Amino acid sequence: MRVLIVEDELYLAEAIRDGLRLEAIAADIAGDGDTALEQLAVNSYDVVVLDRDIPGPSGDEIARHLAGEPESPRILMLTAADRLDDKATGFASGADDYLTKPFALRELVLRLRALGRRPAAGTPPVVEVAGVRLDRFRREVYRDGNYIALTRKQFAVLDVLMTAGGGVVSAEDLLERAWDENADPFTNAVRITISTLRKRLGEPWVIDTVPGVGYRMTT
Repeated sequence: MRVLIVEDELYLAEAIRDGLRLEAIAADIAGDGDTALEQLAVNSYDVVVLDRDIPGPSGDEIARHLAGEPESPRILMLTAADRLDDKATGFASGADDYLTKPFALRELVLRLRALGRRPAAGTPPVVEVAGVRLDRFRREVYRDGNYIALTRKQFAVLDVLMTAGGGVVSAEDLLERAWDENADPFTNAVRITISTLRKRLGEPWVIDTVPGVGYRMTT
């Protein structure tokens, strides 16, 4: 899962980002509405954590903008206002969920994962490819019925590959989907993660390398 945090209080945005990364959720930050729109135009996000009261275009304006886009990310709106009328306005703008400040990071993570289980494209919570079963809800992976312990990053990379349905996924796409905007495009992180993931899943290998192109699951 990749999340955009739109929050003008930098210390809060960084705290959320760091907490999400510990949960294997890649997260970027936008401190105002204009920056948020720029990042949304060039990056693909699963969920936008959107503060309503931000400089530039407001959270409500961004939500309405996204509502008109095809395959737009889910929106979890943040606000200090907890009145029902305020929430109604947020939902009317296109929010999928609502969280009032202050909030517990654990609750935010649970809500993000709930939103991630029902993306706009209808991706199911459980995916099976070549004897490998990935359960997004329980964060578990099995091969031929045997539990496979994976790190958070290995799980995220496997999720992207399995969701591709046998299609080739480039290293750049894996960096975009399983890491965040601060990932070094020249890093060996993708190659190393694929290598360790293959070993965890065991033989015969179920992840193929397509030279000069990327990686795919054997179907």
